[in-house]
Amino acid sequence: MALTAETESRLYRSLRVAAGAAAHLVALGFPAAVAVLARPGSSECRGGRGRGRGEGRMSQLTSPCASLPGLFSWHPLLMALAFSFLMTEALLIFSPETSLLRSFSRKIRVRAHWALQLVALLCALLGLGIITYNKHLNGKSHFVTWHGLTGLLAVLYAGGQCAGGVLLLYPKLMKNWTLAKLKLYHATSGLVGYLLGCASLMLGMCSLWFTTTVTGASWYLAMLCPLVTSLVIMNQVSNAYLYRKRSQH
Repeated sequence: MALTAETESRLYRSLRVAAGAAAHLVALGFPAAVAVLARPGSSECRGGRGRGRGEGRMSQLTSPCASLPGLFSWHPLLMALAFSFLMTEALLIFSPETSLLRSFSRKIRVRAHWALQLVALLCALLGLGIITYNKHLNGKSHFVTWHGLTGLLAVLYAGGQCAGGVLLLYPKLMKNWTLAKLKLYHATSGLVGYLLGCASLMLGMCSLWFTTTVTGASWYLAMLCPLVTSLVIMNQVSNAYLYRKRSQH
């Protein structure tokens, strides 16, 4: 039996609501799980401890937590907070179905978006600084792996994206561009930056520390988290800007 257009619309909206709710849960749940694994501030982050005396000594030499107790443990948490929780929530603010602030005016939602993005950028910069300093203490080179390079690019991109967002607050600075075009370019470029951040998280889950700590089905479940939020955000931005722009032509 063929579905009517109204039924299809309701079904599609219900799916988007369910997907958005899942994105909210994943955005919060993933950093919470990372916090349990990394134990921020503790000198005994999981996956960095030896079993015996000999192994304990070797662990101290090879563990990313070795140089300064508790230093490395902040890196995964800060990055997870930045790219999984704060940036996801900053983008979901504009979701017509699942925004936690949908009852507020657009002006308030824009200000909340800005605040979340700035806090996310600060967390990302702090996380980047911590891992760079930790590598320095260990005498190891940095930005030589795909995870390191993608993470660096994601943080720099996020900084540029935040700077570009100023143009939306003061569109008169770009007299040759309409506000609609600025919103379109900001949304699409922001999507690229968000996907970079998610890619960095996924590559981080391929690191020695994470694969030693999380194994089996739990590892695959963790890998699904950035994928879920990425698909939800991609669908949101596409429906709000790309598909609408195409339908206007």
